[in-house]
Amino acid sequence: MKISRSRFLSIRGVRLHLREWGRDGAPRLYMLHGWMDASASFQFMVDALAGDWHVIAPDWRGFGRSAWSGADGYWYPDYFADLDAILRITEGENEAPVRLVGHSMGGNVALMYAGIRPSRVERVAVLDAFGLPDRQAAEAPGRYQQWLEELTEVPRPRIYPSREALAERLRRDNPRLDDARSAWLAGELSQPDGEGWRIAGDPGHRRVNPVLYRRAEAQACWRRVTAPVLAIEPQDAGLRERIGVSDDDHAAALACFASIEVRTVADAGHNLHHDQPRRIAGIVEAFFLSDRA
Repeated sequence: MKISRSRFLSIRGVRLHLREWGRDGAPRLYMLHGWMDASASFQFMVDALAGDWHVIAPDWRGFGRSAWSGADGYWYPDYFADLDAILRITEGENEAPVRLVGHSMGGNVALMYAGIRPSRVERVAVLDAFGLPDRQAAEAPGRYQQWLEELTEVPRPRIYPSREALAERLRRDNPRLDDARSAWLAGELSQPDGEGWRIAGDPGHRRVNPVLYRRAEAQACWRRVTAPVLAIEPQDAGLRERIGVSDDDHAAALACFASIEVRTVADAGHNLHHDQPRRIAGIVEAFFLSDRA
């Protein structure tokens, strides 16, 4: 297993944790994790990379070892701003475009950022990232009401009596995880809480978001992406179906990008980098190496 190292940055008033693998000076890959996850989740994929890379993976605010935002909550544009600030610090005066890899929410952040700052991104690879279902304006009053009600309550994390119990929960959520990988993830992605363990993340993330998702806004960003895009999707599209992103929506999303390659991976679910880390690492690495051919 490749050993990672940690550093902490003060970003917009929040202490953010960056996990890094590989030597300084090697070509950099930025890996962006998904919702209720953390940077450690990329370990299996990083282990499978054959080349010489410097991988930098932040814990988003309120996740992993990064600090919580507190009562102000979490807003999607924060991730764009945090990524932008991280790149300014880690890249220094180097204004060359960067390589982004994102899973799920992290993939959506990467794709939108690539449209917000097209000149900043050289290539972007995303793992099962397809946006959310469009929300209608008529939902706004009820959503605001629910949000106000949830603000009066202290969000409670899900507590597991042991890390072994958490590992078992991870295997229930993803039957493709073996005992060794689920145990490792449970150890890396959890924190002690009273007499038990919880996922290392602010339970405030589970509050309903009062801001409705407008797919047209995401698509407007996607249409501005000039970087080549690699979309890696699982053969099992269960999550997309469960949250209500239709095949038509998905096709319309892919059509927004000027240059996109779609790869489908068998025997994998939403967490492709856990289910098929060697396969995913090979596809991603070939994609980023092709810019040097």
